[in-house]
Amino acid sequence: MIKEYCRLLGITSSEKDLRELGTTLKGLPGDHPLAAAMRGAFDFNNPNALADALLHPIDRAYTVPELYDFLDRCGMSFGRWSEQAPYLAQCGVLAKAPHAARLAALPPPQEHAAMELFRGMMIKHNVIAYRDDREGESQPITFTGDRWQEYIPILVPWSVCVRERLPPGSVAVLINRAHPFTDLILTVNKAEDRLLSQIDGKRTIDEILLATGIDDRSALNFFERLWQYDQIVIDASSS
Repeated sequence: MIKEYCRLLGITSSEKDLRELGTTLKGLPGDHPLAAAMRGAFDFNNPNALADALLHPIDRAYTVPELYDFLDRCGMSFGRWSEQAPYLAQCGVLAKAPHAARLAALPPPQEHAAMELFRGMMIKHNVIAYRDDREGESQPITFTGDRWQEYIPILVPWSVCVRERLPPGSVAVLINRAHPFTDLILTVNKAEDRLLSQIDGKRTIDEILLATGIDDRSALNFFERLWQYDQIVIDASSS
């Protein structure tokens, strides 16, 4: 919307126009989507970065369906979102909402599009894509079958573990600081906390289950939720 605003007013990348644009943007209402982005990004304090973000002549916005169409036209396949939790209905507030079952029944592209519409404030999409002629699966991580036993979970360094003022039944809450949405928190119970403490970036999931003596479906579900909530990445090179 602000890009279109700049086009309508004929704002250029001149020093004067950029200075005036920067001053004007500081007057945006606090609940404006761009105001929230400006608070979390240093780029908007730099005139050159401001010009690149809002005045780039060939830049355009992509919705989720448009991005999928773009990949298809380019002979590419969707792999995953760099931060996938905001696009998954099983993560966050919608996981227990009345629409959860309907969202879960959608094919992934439609689910991701629905989540973009529901959240309403996704200001960028970071995606991993592959050439269509690439050998192997576009999404190699799956928690069905037996391959998961050889997965090595690795904690992401930008996650924080909170152990105070917790929801009932929880001993910790995990928060990925890269997520812009506050509902994407992952609660951890006592048994799950034992599993979490064993993740060292070297042991496989199977080795962690053996070390803790926890060997049931709920333990595997916990690792899958860690992955869905972007709390871990998976080294699947040995699976």
